Amino acid sequence: MKLVVTEEQRELRDALRRFFADRSPGAEVRRLMETAEGHDPGVWRQMAEQLGLQGLAISEEHGGAGFGVRELAVVFEEMGRAVVCAPFLATITAAAALEAGEGGHDLLPGLADGSVIATLAVAEDGGSWDPGSVRAAFEGGVLRGTKDFVLDGHIADLVLVAARDEDGVGVYAVEDAAGLVRRALPTLDQTRRLARIGLDGVPARRVGGPEALARALDVAAVALAAEQLGGAQRTLDMTVEYAKVRHQFGRPIGSFQAVKHRCADMFVLVESARSAVLNAAAAADESPDELPAAAALAQAYCSEAFFHTAGEAIQLHGGIGFTWEHDAHLYFKRAQSSRELFGSPDRHRERLAALAGLTGAAAAP
Repeated sequence: MKLVVTEEQRELRDALRRFFADRSPGAEVRRLMETAEGHDPGVWRQMAEQLGLQGLAISEEHGGAGFGVRELAVVFEEMGRAVVCAPFLATITAAAALEAGEGGHDLLPGLADGSVIATLAVAEDGGSWDPGSVRAAFEGGVLRGTKDFVLDGHIADLVLVAARDEDGVGVYAVEDAAGLVRRALPTLDQTRRLARIGLDGVPARRVGGPEALARALDVAAVALAAEQLGGAQRTLDMTVEYAKVRHQFGRPIGSFQAVKHRCADMFVLVESARSAVLNAAAAADESPDELPAAAALAQAYCSEAFFHTAGEAIQLHGGIGFTWEHDAHLYFKRAQSSRELFGSPDRHRERLAALAGLTGAAAAP
């Protein structure tokens, strides 16, 4: 596998950095945090029409650009740097399930052109993302059950639901989302919305089996790891810059050995996280058999790396870092909430150990 960044990917990164710097500055993020939708529909349309981001990794036959998870990782890294408020992770996760499934390909063009916001509902009471914990049921053409912590579930036009039938756990598409009972959940991270969805006899159709669900969760783990990498890189950058300009005892605090060591430790975490993301993205595109282990490794490591660097950013910024006015708290809250999304670091480490044959734990995502 090639673990290098191509010239095209660097150009994509530069374009995205300019776009998000203009469309998602700190003041705009704070404004969107207070809105009912949690994102800017105009920017969402621009992401689709001007940059083609929603369809980037959707095959050309289904209306997308036909790129891979490597390119998606670049997008998520830049979105993580800017703490972008958008239902992008939810929609990309749903698209991965539809691409890997045996049905529902007719739904992909709407996702690719940005006209449809989609999400994948897996977790239930207790918050487990393990498909083995799914209790929602599909019977007689309808779904029954409850889903918790559904990404952007309050606004999704299309909801894919992990549910059980006589053959096990599958993925079911609820196209008439108006029949769902939705409730927005209070969240620590106000830049990312979660919802509780009630399924009481909601009509649906099967679009994928266990393999489609597993693929979607692995791709989501890689995407989230890339987003965490972007956040970790940004917290490192802002901390280093602050250490250069903040003076104590007549000299920059960055000249003190203790501060240097902590910044160096942050740098090591960020670069190691980058390697984990590159490896996982390459596995998703070239070596699907290696993806489960690579995704688990990337998610476990990047979760911890982002949480640590975000915490260090607050500490090294001193008093200003604890205030509401400073952006450091936005990254810290995103880091904390991301650690539990799609499973905790401990859960991913257990999965990695199981895949390596070191424990008897389940190897499901």
